Amino acid sequence: MALTRRAALFGAGAAVGVYGTRWMGASNPSLDGVAIITPQGGETTLNDASLLSETPVFKHIIVKEPPGDALVAALRAELKEAEAAGRPVNLAAARHSMGGQSIPRDGHAITFDTPSVVAEAGAETYRVQAGTRWHQVITALDPLGLSPKVMQSNADFGVASTFSVGAHGWPIPFGPMGSTARSIQMMLADGSLINASRDENADLFRAAMGGYGLIGLITELEVEAVPNQLLQPTFQTMPAADFPAAFTAAADGSIPMAYGRLNIDREGFFDDAMLVTYRPVEGEIPPAAGSGFLSKVSRAIFRAQPGNEWVKRRRWGIETGVGAMLTGATSRSSLMNEPVITLDDRDPTRTDILHEYFVAPDRFADFLTAARQIIPGSYQELLNITLRYVAQDPTALLSYAPDGPRIASVLLFSQEMTARGEADMARMTQEMIEAVLAIGGSYYLPYRLHATQDQFARCYAQSADFAVLKRQVDPGLRFRNALWDTYMAEA
Repeated sequence: MALTRRAALFGAGAAVGVYGTRWMGASNPSLDGVAIITPQGGETTLNDASLLSETPVFKHIIVKEPPGDALVAALRAELKEAEAAGRPVNLAAARHSMGGQSIPRDGHAITFDTPSVVAEAGAETYRVQAGTRWHQVITALDPLGLSPKVMQSNADFGVASTFSVGAHGWPIPFGPMGSTARSIQMMLADGSLINASRDENADLFRAAMGGYGLIGLITELEVEAVPNQLLQPTFQTMPAADFPAAFTAAADGSIPMAYGRLNIDREGFFDDAMLVTYRPVEGEIPPAAGSGFLSKVSRAIFRAQPGNEWVKRRRWGIETGVGAMLTGATSRSSLMNEPVITLDDRDPTRTDILHEYFVAPDRFADFLTAARQIIPGSYQELLNITLRYVAQDPTALLSYAPDGPRIASVLLFSQEMTARGEADMARMTQEMIEAVLAIGGSYYLPYRLHATQDQFARCYAQSADFAVLKRQVDPGLRFRNALWDTYMAEA
């Protein structure tokens, strides 16, 4: 019953046929004679997208009740049983995190599996059941001429999960998706059902936004929508050093969607950048679609590049040349309606691992310098880097952008599934985090838990306040996961 998927989690570019790439590090040892970590799975274990987080659970239940009394009763029954036995509880949807953040060790793992979206044409918000996937939201909003204001760049994830991990997207100039949530309904550890917003139970709203399910079980959300649009892309290449100014200028509110990409060719690693902006155009808006032709054919290029510098150079040429020319106008919702499976990795000896770092635009050059010094020293294979704009988030207690806008660098690595691969990834991750902290930046929490305790505390300065509030509303520590156990259990 492990709900896992070996997903590339490629991001914005996949929806427009912008291809990824793979880095062959300074050394890339053969796997001959090296033991591969093979996930076992089963009814009493769960894993996540990393395939490296196999965790024993007491039981895994799939809740299919629609919003209402039956759903509330089912959740209360699980909480009561877990409390009597002293077991933890966690509520999730797709489990695309990568470090056990969505799995309660030896506890009750709950998965929501009933989509529900209530919306009206012309409305500014919609009401959604927590486990509803984003592609289901798009399907419901599209006939009404609406689109999610902010969502993750892939459509497989649950809405409450996006809120709970503080995820952002590539619509600009917004902060994380939680900045567009008007209110949430949440069950606390004692079984009480509350509403929380910026005005009601505001402290719990701040903690639950980006709180990884550690405050309560979110059941419903009221989320902002915007009119769907027909958008035409523009592709602009430039030296990477010029990217921050161009990206910041694009985030003035006149452009609804934008992202960037860096060339990771061995000879010019992170030297060149591409900025892709989407502007509204007149025309009939087609129904929301999923993966386009270019997205599907890009997988072969994406996965064929290890050790082949010629292919890497051609990839960048395709991205900035023919790929740009072949990309036409499409709807806002179609751009976001991309499944993670599009660029799936089918190599059983490797897994795809994400990093994400947030730095102020005026420190982006320092980030580039640090990445050039650290990444090539690892034998991890960098497949892709996507750049996103994230506005300041003053709300969430565990905010990664508390004091100003950030450029988010989303790096996708292919890691061999061995002990040495994991050790090398941990070393590289800690070096990257340290370099980013030194320039006033931050790192993202949903991925492998390789940061040191000191790095976590320095990056998330309000984590101690978060832990105090959690213990107040959840004194029995009913809601737990690997993130809590690793960094906050002793707080």
